Amino acid sequence: MRQEQDDKEAVKKAVRDIKRRTRRKFSAEDKIRIVLQGLRGEDSIAELCRREGLHQNQYDRWSKEFLEAGRQRLAGDIEREATSDEVKTLREPPSRTTVLGSIPNSRDACRSEMPSALIFEMM
Repeated sequence: MRQEQDDKEAVKKAVRDIKRRTRRKFSAEDKIRIVLQGLRGEDSIAELCRREGLHQNQYDRWSKEFLEAGRQRLAGDIEREATSDEVKTLREPPSRTTVLGSIPNSRDACRSEMPSALIFEMM
């Protein structure tokens, strides 16, 4: 009984490993290239998919995602991502002048909240 379970697990692991090795991973650039070739219409989608070695359903999914992302971006629904320079600036620790410049002078803050008669007495 224990041997059968070990055999089943070994078979499942072998199948997972084979699927992992045979599954192709397309980069974003490859997906865009393939979708744009399909949108040009020079070849049929079936021929394009055969040439690239992917299923038509996969092409349809990429095409819909591509067009939807473009529609959302043009409509302004998506915020752009920060550039690497902006990220570096945000990650830098604030300088002393930046921190102190944002804190109001405690004397001025107290004066603005006190009645004028009390301010006169403090001076």
